[in-house]
Amino acid sequence: MLLLNRLLPTLFLCLTCGLAAAADPVADKQNAAAKPAVKPLKVLIISGGCCHDYKQQQKLLSEGIAKRAHVEFTLYYSDSTGTNTKFAVYDKENWAAGFDAVIHNECSSDVKEPAFTQRILKPHAEGLPAVVIHCAMHCYRDGTDEWFKFLGVTSRGHGPHYAFTAQNMARENPIMEGFGASWKTPKGELYHIDKVWDTATVLAHAERQAKDPNKQTLDAVIWTNQYGKGRVFGTTVGHYNEEMADPVFLNYVTRGLLWSCDKLNADYLKTYNPADDKEPAGPQPTPAPEKGLGK
Repeated sequence: MLLLNRLLPTLFLCLTCGLAAAADPVADKQNAAAKPAVKPLKVLIISGGCCHDYKQQQKLLSEGIAKRAHVEFTLYYSDSTGTNTKFAVYDKENWAAGFDAVIHNECSSDVKEPAFTQRILKPHAEGLPAVVIHCAMHCYRDGTDEWFKFLGVTSRGHGPHYAFTAQNMARENPIMEGFGASWKTPKGELYHIDKVWDTATVLAHAERQAKDPNKQTLDAVIWTNQYGKGRVFGTTVGHYNEEMADPVFLNYVTRGLLWSCDKLNADYLKTYNPADDKEPAGPQPTPAPEKGLGK
């Protein structure tokens, strides 16, 4: 009993110190700082072609995503505004070397050379993740279905411009977290989807305006696809800058990009605060050389 009485003060002191250390906010911050940061994904955004404000859209995409995820961007932009815009970035066989993913936000329906299409698709079929946005659905109509297989959907046109409501069809899918049951776009141009390929999974659709109220046509607006070894995330939303600037759009595109890279997790997601929209996103994107990338 005498020995126990002598040991009790020492045991109490050790317990008190241990609890204090566990509750020490400074120590917690030091431990968090000591945790190694993830290596940012290196992503190429290709923008340009017909009918859209691609110069501004590349900025909306790169800055908006960088505030939400650990991603560094290289921007390849063409100021050509024709449907025959042919991007020099694709001239080299290994045009995508060094990138973890590519965002295709381009519009080149009248580039119709199958060999050129195949050069674009080769790294994706071999496993390079992709995000395809809006008019990417209307590119490279070369007489084959290969570009459509890559996208996961076939679309050849759209209806009048109007804001539409995207209905969430996959509430449990992590890409759609925070989306809610539905989202009404601030503006819109709903693409008509003629076919959803067997390799694709629709996450959201919208109802097409019709003269006959008894006739309902639903068009996919958000989906995932598997093309060869590569994951593809797609959305037809994005004609207007107001759509791309919307937090709902940026949230689900960010999550879709991370999903395509198999990095949709807490390590790669940043804690996003809407107030961050008033601050720089971090390191600025790197403009790509005009004559392309690769070796």
